[in-house]
Amino acid sequence: MSASRTERLLNLLLALLNTKVGLPRAVLREKVYHDSADNDVAFGRMFERDKVDLKQFGFEIETLMDPRNFGADDPASARYRIGKDSNRLPDVSLTPAESTVLLLAAQLWERAALGSAAANAVRKLQAAGGFRDVDLPAGVQPRIKPAGQAFDDVVAAMHGKHPIRFGYQAVSTGREEVREVEPWGLGSRFGQWYLVGLDRGRGAKRVFRLSRMTTAISVLTTGSFHPPKDFNARAELDELNELPVRQATLVIDKDKLLALRKKATSLQDAPDESGRDRITVDFRDPEQLAEELASYGPHVKVTGPAELSAAVVRRLQAAADFDDAPLPPLEFPEAGRAPRARKRTSEDQLARMLQLVPFLVHHQGLHIQEVADHFGISRKALIDDLKILICSGLPEGYPDDLLDIQWENDHVYISEHLDLNRPVRFSEEEAAALLTGLAMLGDLPALAGVPEDGSGSALESVTIKLTGAAGEAARLAGSVSGQSVAPEQAQAFAAITQAIREGRQLRLRYFSLQRDEVTERDVDPLRLYSLDSTWYFEAYCHSKAGVRNFRLDRVESLEPNGRAVSGSATAGQDFPARLFTPGEDDVLVCLELTRQGAGLADDYYAERTAPLPDGGLLAEVRFGDAGWLPMFVSQHGGSVRILEPESLRQETRAWIDAALVQYDSPTGTKAG
Repeated sequence: MSASRTERLLNLLLALLNTKVGLPRAVLREKVYHDSADNDVAFGRMFERDKVDLKQFGFEIETLMDPRNFGADDPASARYRIGKDSNRLPDVSLTPAESTVLLLAAQLWERAALGSAAANAVRKLQAAGGFRDVDLPAGVQPRIKPAGQAFDDVVAAMHGKHPIRFGYQAVSTGREEVREVEPWGLGSRFGQWYLVGLDRGRGAKRVFRLSRMTTAISVLTTGSFHPPKDFNARAELDELNELPVRQATLVIDKDKLLALRKKATSLQDAPDESGRDRITVDFRDPEQLAEELASYGPHVKVTGPAELSAAVVRRLQAAADFDDAPLPPLEFPEAGRAPRARKRTSEDQLARMLQLVPFLVHHQGLHIQEVADHFGISRKALIDDLKILICSGLPEGYPDDLLDIQWENDHVYISEHLDLNRPVRFSEEEAAALLTGLAMLGDLPALAGVPEDGSGSALESVTIKLTGAAGEAARLAGSVSGQSVAPEQAQAFAAITQAIREGRQLRLRYFSLQRDEVTERDVDPLRLYSLDSTWYFEAYCHSKAGVRNFRLDRVESLEPNGRAVSGSATAGQDFPARLFTPGEDDVLVCLELTRQGAGLADDYYAERTAPLPDGGLLAEVRFGDAGWLPMFVSQHGGSVRILEPESLRQETRAWIDAALVQYDSPTGTKAG
């Protein structure tokens, strides 16, 4: 990160904000660029680049010509300034209910590509003083599950206006094809994320499902595009028809795969498969069903249709091929998890400073560590920011022309802000994160017991306020659309939220996919959380004497058992709630993840990670049930493989090979 470049951009901004008549180029070169530009040519190039950078923050630089030289195209006579109200976030005052709903919407994106944008937007509202400090509704944590690395890559390219290239499993032909696309928008429908854009090879608008992408996305940073005016992802995806219902014929092992048997429309003995059953299952999307069937390995064989069989084999073969690939060196940094975020830039640091100054104005005297934690940076990084700020100011260079910030006794105060006391407007990404998140909440606030104010629901009123505050960025936010995260199991959801509020136990019949059985349990419900529209609840399970997580769609029945909670466990304070609870008997597994599968390190709470040269990742993950690992590797079809322990790698490879043998498919090198 170039501290000098950050300081120069900040000084240029301050200079242009704090002049009424504008500053000539000669003054800017002498006062702002004196340490950066050796000559007029270098200054001119640097100044033009910096104007572009400031424009990315929404600061439009006005060019004023000297009246005495009216009509003359003479840069030497031009003056430059930025209006004091240029790109400032309008005042937004939120009620406690509106702040609660907004916090729910922002935290939906906690691990998705828009997570940092949502956090930045909330910090801007806090910096402006209009956001109330509130707690989330008891026990409710909705979240978005992003569609892997592809989601992050598409969002970055979409908002950078760069085309992308990727491999794609075409629905019409069943073949893998390379597509070059201008990404106009993203949206969620039918439980899947879709990309809408211009397919350059076909010269027409097309819709692509992210889970059908067969390669990592390449962002073509040398190119650019402009999406159609008033493009709206929701309107585009509303025209998307759900695939028709079809039937799959499967042969499965006796007394296995209860989940599949529950979905079967017919069941009979398989005449040519000794000891196995033949079932028929309805499905719409072969790729979606293939992901599930691949995880069952040798316990299931697809006999039709051929498209589904090929999709299962493709996943299994990809897992086998990845297992055959050369091993990377198993080296982890001593610090543990290696950050996967992109490299920080001067623009990132300046964006943070433009939030930091107004935040300090409205929150005088906070402890320096509290400020650092609020912005998600280290104490050292915050002090580096403050050192740049106190050296920045107006071109005159007098003490009164500098930002005045002190942090005596580790408490931070600001007494001179030089008109940086208001945060800048929401960016396109920030507006998209908040407004799309609010739309996805649907009727969840009412279900969660969020109070409503007299002017209407908090969800509606906060959406109106933020749309007005976002201005032009609100229109551009139409490039992202999602579906409601309200649970389909509304009755179970309501019963669990009531039990949490009242401190009552529940009795449930629950289907365990890993154990392939239905059990009865008495539990103390602790909290609810979601990944998209799939809801889970965390509870203390009395039969297991420990905290467990249950999927609502696998709860067959649920009712109060008449007893109060035991108090044996309380809801964790971490956000988000962990989908997997660590235990003493967990198995530590070293995984290699491709670039497409790198997000699994976050999904499964990797303890240590290390980046690989090809964009992949090494990850150490704890698994409570090692017997589930073959299913895990098979399901993700070539995006993940086991490196250690060797015994688990061999067991998983044997599982994959046994599954492939059913289809007379070559499996490459045998395990062991």
